[in-house]
Amino acid sequence: MAARPPGATLFDVFELPPSYDVDIPALEKRFRDLSLQLHPDRFAQADARERRLSLEQTTALNEAYRTLKDPARRAFYLLKLHGVDMDREDAGPQKDIPLDFLEEVMELREELEGAMHAKDLTRAQAMAVDVTARQREALHEAADALRALRDGVEEAALVKKASHALGRVRYFTRFLEQVEEFEEEAVV
Repeated sequence: MAARPPGATLFDVFELPPSYDVDIPALEKRFRDLSLQLHPDRFAQADARERRLSLEQTTALNEAYRTLKDPARRAFYLLKLHGVDMDREDAGPQKDIPLDFLEEVMELREELEGAMHAKDLTRAQAMAVDVTARQREALHEAADALRALRDGVEEAALVKKASHALGRVRYFTRFLEQVEEFEEEAVV
């Protein structure tokens, strides 16, 4: 695998079509094959430039694999391919997430802070169960929009729908990370 050519996607690296639905066994097989070709141990006797290139390519390959194997990361990446980088503050449709959802998130966070302050792990964990289900629903909604995009249906509306759903996924993920931190603190 040479350096990824300009315009090539992570899907191109694995010779897969750009789609939310990835053939995971094919991805894993291609990853193993490429990993063996690029592994730095194969270049131990090479010059410093080739060893560095091998290490850079292996690092890029590992990141590409992690991105495409994980459904949420894959969804964020696909959205980026459609012009919305959710890691940017000015990311188009993401910046106009419905106000009612933002209010709901604030209420959830306040409730979690109350549970944490009261050291009520059971309440925080119950909230996490509910939020996990909602996170899954939001990812499913984003996946449906991304699948439709692939089929060439009204792009702007679907990009907006996917970005709003992934915005919810991101908020829910942060919430669940807070609960996880609280659980770790409670165990100590």
